[in-house]
Amino acid sequence: MPTNDTVDPFLAAAINTLQTNKRLAERAVEQVDDAGLRKPLDANTNSIAVIMKHVAGNLLSRWTDFLTTDGEKPWRDRDTEFVDDGWARDELLAYWERGWQCLFDSLNSLSSTDLERTVFIRGEEHTVPLALQRSLGHSCYHVGQIVQLARVMAGDNWTTLTIPRGQSEQFNAKSWGQGGTPTIVESGP
Repeated sequence: MPTNDTVDPFLAAAINTLQTNKRLAERAVEQVDDAGLRKPLDANTNSIAVIMKHVAGNLLSRWTDFLTTDGEKPWRDRDTEFVDDGWARDELLAYWERGWQCLFDSLNSLSSTDLERTVFIRGEEHTVPLALQRSLGHSCYHVGQIVQLARVMAGDNWTTLTIPRGQSEQFNAKSWGQGGTPTIVESGP
């Protein structure tokens, strides 16, 4: 049984990871022109716009009335999420934001007793933590796709989102000091 000591850190860590990945995707998308948002790598892959539309649709379905209705809503048309409707960038970003806001609103409303509940996704039982981890994995999987596609579409204009190649040592020295390695402080008896 979760306690407040474990619930808050669990939810905080999940929310932080989701927020970090959302920002990562958005920073990648900022580097792509409108045509690049719509361009798939080939006939068998999805464009950035389609992936963003799918993620938003998934989040809206899973997290609307999360505790009381099945995560696969009757109003969701998953197949159309994989069709590029030609939305303008601002429309796409607004829909993306709507999906993520639904997720964060739901997560921020959870109590410790809610983590002990069972929810359903496509009729399959999930504990609340399992449903959260499922959504985390799904969203982060697609964020990785968005970042990779954005990297390809931006070409030589790409600005890395993390530590640039060949600069790990400099980053470590800056973050941890001259030696470039952290000091581990042992605890315990």
